[in-house]
Amino acid sequence: MLSDRKKNHAAGAKPVNAEEFALLSAEKVFSHLQTSFSGLTTEEATQRLETYGPNDIVKRHKRPGFVEFLSHFSNPMTVILMVAAAVSGFVGEPSDSIIIFAIVLISVTLDFVQEYRADRTTEALRKRVATTTTVIRDGEKQEINVSELVPGDVIVLSAGDLVPADARLVTAKDFFVDQSVLTGESFPVEKNTAPIDNAEVNDSARWSNFVFMGTSVTNGTATAVVVRTGESTQYGEIARKSAERKSETEFESGLKRFGHLIMQVTFVLVIFVFFINALFKRGIMDSLLFSVALAVGLTPELLPMILSINLARGASAMSKKGVIVKRLAAIQNFGSMDVLCADKTGTLTENMVTVILHVDITGKDSEKVLLYSVINSRHQTGLRSPLDEAILRYREVNTDRYQFIDEVPFDFVRRRVSVAVSDDEGVLLITKGAPEEIAKVVSHYELAGQVYELTEETARKMEQEYYELSAQGYRVLGVAYRRIEKDHVTFSALDENGMVFLGFVAFIDPLKETAKESIEMLRKTGVKLKILTGDNELVASHICQQLGLQVNQIRRGRRYDKAIGYFTRTIELEPVNIVPSSEIENINDDALARIVEEADIFTRVNPAQKNRILNALKSNGHVVGYIGDGVNDAPSMKVADVSISVANAVDIAKESADIILLQNDLRVVADGVIEGRKTFGNTVKYIQMAMSSNFGNMLSAAGASLFLPFLPMLPKQLLLNNLLYSFAQLSLPYDNVDQSYVQRPQRIQTSLIRNFMLSFGPVSSIFDFLTFFVLLAVFKASAPLFQTAWFVESLLTQTLVIFAIRTGKIPFWKSQPSRLLVVNIVVILALALALPFIPLGTFFGFESLQIKFLIIVAFFVVAYLGLVELLKMWFYKTYASAAPQR
Repeated sequence: MLSDRKKNHAAGAKPVNAEEFALLSAEKVFSHLQTSFSGLTTEEATQRLETYGPNDIVKRHKRPGFVEFLSHFSNPMTVILMVAAAVSGFVGEPSDSIIIFAIVLISVTLDFVQEYRADRTTEALRKRVATTTTVIRDGEKQEINVSELVPGDVIVLSAGDLVPADARLVTAKDFFVDQSVLTGESFPVEKNTAPIDNAEVNDSARWSNFVFMGTSVTNGTATAVVVRTGESTQYGEIARKSAERKSETEFESGLKRFGHLIMQVTFVLVIFVFFINALFKRGIMDSLLFSVALAVGLTPELLPMILSINLARGASAMSKKGVIVKRLAAIQNFGSMDVLCADKTGTLTENMVTVILHVDITGKDSEKVLLYSVINSRHQTGLRSPLDEAILRYREVNTDRYQFIDEVPFDFVRRRVSVAVSDDEGVLLITKGAPEEIAKVVSHYELAGQVYELTEETARKMEQEYYELSAQGYRVLGVAYRRIEKDHVTFSALDENGMVFLGFVAFIDPLKETAKESIEMLRKTGVKLKILTGDNELVASHICQQLGLQVNQIRRGRRYDKAIGYFTRTIELEPVNIVPSSEIENINDDALARIVEEADIFTRVNPAQKNRILNALKSNGHVVGYIGDGVNDAPSMKVADVSISVANAVDIAKESADIILLQNDLRVVADGVIEGRKTFGNTVKYIQMAMSSNFGNMLSAAGASLFLPFLPMLPKQLLLNNLLYSFAQLSLPYDNVDQSYVQRPQRIQTSLIRNFMLSFGPVSSIFDFLTFFVLLAVFKASAPLFQTAWFVESLLTQTLVIFAIRTGKIPFWKSQPSRLLVVNIVVILALALALPFIPLGTFFGFESLQIKFLIIVAFFVVAYLGLVELLKMWFYKTYASAAPQR
């Protein structure tokens, strides 16, 4: 049976069910997949890649460019316009039909071209941080892109790796995998290479010899042969049935609220205008076209394109500063972020840990402490920490007489690792880890070569030595050992008991030269840094004092509770700066929500406690960022609004990140935040200008249509006006942003946009109605002249006012627009003034204008801009708490 399947596989058939591989021995798995420990050859891998396709989840099937282009016509507003244009042509208005079709085509083309460019930019940035995996090919280890994996590839996994495909283990050593992404299990599960029992075949969560795509390695090392890739994996099947939905960003939720506002205003205005015009016995088709044109005029239909340009420009600018954006939408959240949570190590310190002391219980140098530390670090196979690297780098120590037997890997609950070795005297179990965790498993101590029983007094001395080392800013590990019978060959955490305490190893991780500057830069941008560290309070306190940060310990007390009849511990929720993990365990979420506002440092926190802190900050209304680079950071990165990692982080951290830093430096984060706020600011500029100007013009058009015997502007003229105005704003993503604006976090506030629209929109309508009066009373304007004159006046006012609305300051004097924006607006203004005098103008129904009228319009424009400046001063003073700073 297997030989037949082998032929089928060679012919390009998909692999057999994974259940069969789980039941087979490792040798038969190799045989069936026609591979070996030496892996596939490059030629075989290439052929299989053609057969099975890339190792991607829910591959994005790229449609042909023409089909992609046509899909942009599916927008409901576009569909309405197309239907209206078709009906217009059918009832004998071909010119109107052609104009509407042309304008829609131009708008859709612009949107398509920009989206295509943004996709290319995004893809290029993603390739720079593509996840890789270690594979054995041609008998050698190689780093390849995860998408290039094929069935039969032999992959090498170690702690911190993200499993890149469904694979059958063929070797495993103390191998633990976090399968929570698939099973919801809270703790990692141990894996081995033995075939599973038939009773377990229907429950993949119990397959001890299989690893699945999307899960992560927490401990140990393993070699596995790939069985299924891409959409054939278990993760792929889940994703195909229900594509993973990323959480909505703060900016996206703001846009949704903004969309509801547009719908409400548009519905009321358009329906009102349509019925009024129809009741006044104007043509139903004219009324329909005019009402639809009003809807288009009110809607900022180029917002998706402006967003695309903004995000692409922001991502490009951030990449030049060492910030790679994996998820474009996260740029807006990056700018809105007001709290950044990070570990101390590598963020504020150099992450170049150095051994400074190796002492016994009395603080005297001990070579035995160093020797046992080296043995433990050299033979442990799990995720090697910087502390292990520092021990091995400190000094060359000969450990040849100690032969490795077994290991009890490190985990984040025990916070210690044990290694069993043999020597001439028997078997030795050496344990190294957090001193408070080591203290839980020792019953004796060694001093000057003699072993003594650990008394309460000695335990206090041991604790005091630990505190004194920590108070000097040292990171401290405890070292203990235990002699065990020679026939003991397998070990577990249960063997960590009755141990002999040997001493401490102290480390120093010097502060970065840029640490103080980084914190100051973040503070100036309105981002508060909160440190979530595994160090104890004393180490964290010492570091913070070096950084010039105020340090206040949390206040504790006891009170007599009459209800229960004994004393209970109390925690005073006064302003604090350092909060240990033990306090977090003893308070509810409401109390934690109060503490996180004042506390800046949280010590000895585990992943679950980090998540509680992040959720408490979010529940208080903060936009929270989190920097992580390790296995235990991944859950917190998913909780944060903005997840940030570094280029040298473990795979799972990079996979979880929205943004990746090419340098582990908070100054880079500060620069990225500024770019994010510039992107956000230019987006909000467009929304405010489009809504206020469009609302004013549409209000004028709606009002004029009620008393004029003709439409104040033809539908095609109204659409052209809106298109040219939109063109004037296309350079907004490249506009300068006021320095005062980027100095604090910003968010989309629907109420502010509504107030802005209702305040500034009617002002433009005042001058529109003045123009109407002059045209009718002075120039006795006919319908074509009236429509032409208002087209020019409205385009001049709403385009020039861009310079005023783009800033809370006085334009040109205190806030300089970008050169590109100035040139763009000048070109649009020149075209608006030229249209009535060129042949193209007659196509739109325009007539030539008198110089006298243009002079009056110039006066109106100056008066309008002056009034806007006065109104702007009032508006930003009234809504100072919500508006950008002047």
